[in-house]
Amino acid sequence: MDFELHVWRQKSPKEKGRMEVYPAKGIHADMSFLEMLDVVNEGLASQGVEPIAFDHDCREGICGMCSLVINGIPHGPERATTTCELYMRHFKDGQKIFIEPWRARAFPVLKDLIVDRSAFDRVIQAGGYVSVNTGSAPEANTLPVPKDCAELSMDAAACIGCGACVAACKNASAMLFVAAKVSHLGLLPQGRVEARDRVQSMVKAMDQEGFGNCTNQYECEAVCPKAISVSFISLMNREYLKSSFQPPAV
Repeated sequence: MDFELHVWRQKSPKEKGRMEVYPAKGIHADMSFLEMLDVVNEGLASQGVEPIAFDHDCREGICGMCSLVINGIPHGPERATTTCELYMRHFKDGQKIFIEPWRARAFPVLKDLIVDRSAFDRVIQAGGYVSVNTGSAPEANTLPVPKDCAELSMDAAACIGCGACVAACKNASAMLFVAAKVSHLGLLPQGRVEARDRVQSMVKAMDQEGFGNCTNQYECEAVCPKAISVSFISLMNREYLKSSFQPPAV
């Protein structure tokens, strides 16, 4: 298979970027999208051209680092799929493929297709944790967890923090990400102790990072590689409203 790649190239955060065209020839249909980029980069390096910089790590759909906008869609055309899990058989031979980084003020471009997503880290640091006493593990039946709460919490915990929701939203909102992180802890008994402070702190941090507001158009759910439901945003909004009338934890 042969493709025509239109790739965003940008040397540094302070320099202007531009689209450049590269051929991708002899690509096997069973290659992943990142493997295809590896092949293209090998060709560029052999020609003395600086390879395309892109972020990746596990290549197993777990880490969320493969953050690319492919033909205008974060992570590409396949639903519930990360870029590293996207295969070239999902494209047509001879197709033009446009590859860009996430576009959001809170995710500044570092180089080419790599963006700085540390804003998510700071939101997590603001409250995405549970304070517990260290020591030996407690007896599993000491604190029963209702089955429906456990399952819903696990659904929210599937979020890998890739930022596709932000890239897809016209407002660059991080509501789906924050809602998933607030919910997966707040739904469990261990997380209820700090529930009020958690939602207040994380929403405040989200606003300070410059993420936009949610306008409920569901773009985030449509591109989420883990199919996180927008219902968690409603859950977080209720949690936030309720916490506004509760006194801070002593």
